[in-house]
Amino acid sequence: MSRLRARVLVLVAGAGLGYAVGINAAPWPRATGAVAGVVVALLALAAEALGGRARIERLVWGLTGGLAGLAVGWLLALAAEAAVPLAGRVLAVLLPMLGGWLGAALGVRRGDDLTGLNALLFPRRAPERSLKLLDTSAIIDGRIADLAATGFVDGPLVIPAFVLRELQHIADSTDPRKRTRGKRGFDVVQRLQRLPGGLTDVRDLDLPGLTDVDRKLVELAKTHGAKVVTTDYNLNKLAEVSGVAVLNVNELANALKPAAVAGETMTVHVVREGKEAGQGVAYLDDGTMVVVDQGKRWIGQSVDVAVTSVLQTPSGRIIFTRLRDEEPARA
Repeated sequence: MSRLRARVLVLVAGAGLGYAVGINAAPWPRATGAVAGVVVALLALAAEALGGRARIERLVWGLTGGLAGLAVGWLLALAAEAAVPLAGRVLAVLLPMLGGWLGAALGVRRGDDLTGLNALLFPRRAPERSLKLLDTSAIIDGRIADLAATGFVDGPLVIPAFVLRELQHIADSTDPRKRTRGKRGFDVVQRLQRLPGGLTDVRDLDLPGLTDVDRKLVELAKTHGAKVVTTDYNLNKLAEVSGVAVLNVNELANALKPAAVAGETMTVHVVREGKEAGQGVAYLDDGTMVVVDQGKRWIGQSVDVAVTSVLQTPSGRIIFTRLRDEEPARA
């Protein structure tokens, strides 16, 4: 709204100045002066709109070309006035105008060709990449290190100090499984730090007023305009309702899994009993669960199955199948 008001004021000022000029210029009616002032103001607003969208180097080269063309036109006008005195006044106005317009047009159009000079005079700052805050679950999971090594993550990956403290607490747990997970997390941090390009950075970021790690991550992401990298379903939902962008490694893994369609056949190894009576459960190489109808009797064996349906859940994909033949396939 402020910009609109400023433009209206420019039009009003142009009309007022034109009206004032019309008062002092006897041959010109006052209304004509006001109209001329509005036209000049409109031209100025059009130039402002065009200049606001143009790159700075185009404006500079256009101004430089216009001034050079104006100077050349003025010199030509002096020579023409000396050679043809009768046309001197006309050429004194026409040639500088044409020279200025031609110089400005050439400067705008051809200025981009001066790539080396443009890079020297108008260095462009590389766009800032948004921070990606790693939480404990994504570090322990470990797949973020594999993903970063492929180059698909442009970084910077930031590990807040309080996340490392939580990881240390897990590694010092009396529970052997938690200790293993904590040590695995530190191994993943070291892998990330060894990646070329300084992709990972450990920063002393904290919010003393908060004790919950998930809430700290969400608030830090809001403050720094960062994204949260996690595999935690609850943190994912907390960040989403708080308006923070989330990169869920599980969702990425699910998106990259090969699609299974009804009727497709595959060979799976039944490893355990399912929840429903007679069901068997197998797993694909990527960890996808395969439920085999009436597959309980084939536990420990490989069987040929046909896909009946696929269920996508927040924790992963489940493929439901039925036995294609009564006899198991021999490995």
